[in-house]
Amino acid sequence: MTLPVVLQRLRLPVVAAPLFIISTPDLVIAQCKAGIVGSFPALNARPKELLESWLIRITEELAAHDRLHPDAPSAPFAVNQIVHRSNDRLEHDVALCADYRVPLVITSGGARPDINEAIHAYGGLVFHDVINDAFARKAIAKGADGLVAVAAGAGGHAGTLSPFALIQEIRAWFDGPLLLSGAIASGRSILAALATGADLAYIGSAFMPTTEANAVAQYKDMVTACSSADVVYTNLFTGVHGNYLRPSIARAGLDPDNLPVSDPSKMDFGTEDKVKPWKDIWGCGQGIGVLRDVLPTAVLVDRFAAEFHAARRELSARVDVSASARSAPDTPIAA
Repeated sequence: MTLPVVLQRLRLPVVAAPLFIISTPDLVIAQCKAGIVGSFPALNARPKELLESWLIRITEELAAHDRLHPDAPSAPFAVNQIVHRSNDRLEHDVALCADYRVPLVITSGGARPDINEAIHAYGGLVFHDVINDAFARKAIAKGADGLVAVAAGAGGHAGTLSPFALIQEIRAWFDGPLLLSGAIASGRSILAALATGADLAYIGSAFMPTTEANAVAQYKDMVTACSSADVVYTNLFTGVHGNYLRPSIARAGLDPDNLPVSDPSKMDFGTEDKVKPWKDIWGCGQGIGVLRDVLPTAVLVDRFAAEFHAARRELSARVDVSASARSAPDTPIAA
């Protein structure tokens, strides 16, 4: 399908995922200036009064960039809203999104028609993240404009389904905007996301080791030193299954290979008397094996672009060779 107009001017078909604690205006602005959608969780702005100043800064800096670079304007930005009964500032944050006409809102943790209607009232779009087809159907039925398919291997609260299975099930009935999340950390994997049937790749962990990311140096170093074998899937820390870095779990005095199972009905985001997820236990996706340096966001996106276009040329060449081989007459094997 044709993407909404607001998403048609991207340099690459990429939305940067909102990273708890890590995504702040510095990272979002760098992502948008590099030509991809930048995003942040509204809850990263604490106290809640800080959210308005973040929105002012982002909108003003991107507008200034666009005036200076009319031939290479910035990409739009997105705000992630946790649509869960535990989020007591949701209405406040959505109202600010409306005031500043945030182009894209990414909702998580539930789908609410009233929130979707509030975003639609000013012309914004709502994308909802889902881990299976049933949740996808509910989100669209409640008014979401698009979906983020969170497949196996994604950082944070990830699903367990193969991206091939998840995308094909959703595409069987939904022809709207569809993003794919899960171990995407290179230009080649961005192209692969499109090949599955997604419109855009949704990338989070690759931006953790960037200079603009609001992560401590040890976190960035751990990401660049680890690979998929160092990612542990557990629901212990929040009650919801997610992917976390093995060394950070071990550093907290826990055995990554013998973690108890948490009661999912008692979602808990950490208390003062124990380690806190995201702050002490670091989330990460399985695609980090190709990340070996801490880079500026612009440099990382440049690399994605070079890899994406090289992979597309390579794929085109392979298809041409295959087509030629199929059309060539049979050649006897020499004795």
